[in-house]
Amino acid sequence: MGRDNKNFRGKREKPEFDQKLLDLARVTRVVKGGRRFRFRATLVIGNKKSKVGVGVGKGADVSDAIRKAFDDAKKNLVTIKMNKNTIAHDIYYKSRSAKIILKPAMEGKGIIAGGAIRTVVEFAGIKDVVSKSLGCSNKLSVARATVEALSTLNQARTRKERIA
Repeated sequence: MGRDNKNFRGKREKPEFDQKLLDLARVTRVVKGGRRFRFRATLVIGNKKSKVGVGVGKGADVSDAIRKAFDDAKKNLVTIKMNKNTIAHDIYYKSRSAKIILKPAMEGKGIIAGGAIRTVVEFAGIKDVVSKSLGCSNKLSVARATVEALSTLNQARTRKERIA
């Protein structure tokens, strides 16, 4: 009886991933009869515990594009190796036209980053980092480059592994 009532306020489950819309663009295709409009959504998702992903989706309406972007981001999730609340070492990464510099910071310094890098780093769960984006101001390119740069942390070998 209680669930059928419109005023029923049941416990809502917290979603597994937090999400933030980075960019929403109206894309136009010119055809014989005029213009056809679609929407492109760029979305960042993460659990703030070392998993983060960036996705892009296109659709006839905004909600459709966001749903497709969420599904794409889930497919492209990466797990990041962290050292306490920061990254293990400096990263200089170039992906397409975007260049990213990420440096570990002392505890309590916070996230010193702008735009897309800040969003990706926050959703990854990194609390102290210094970063700079060079070359490109496209949010999608910068976000993808940041995720790729953070995924290179997993491939770095520690000193003990090299000796053994």
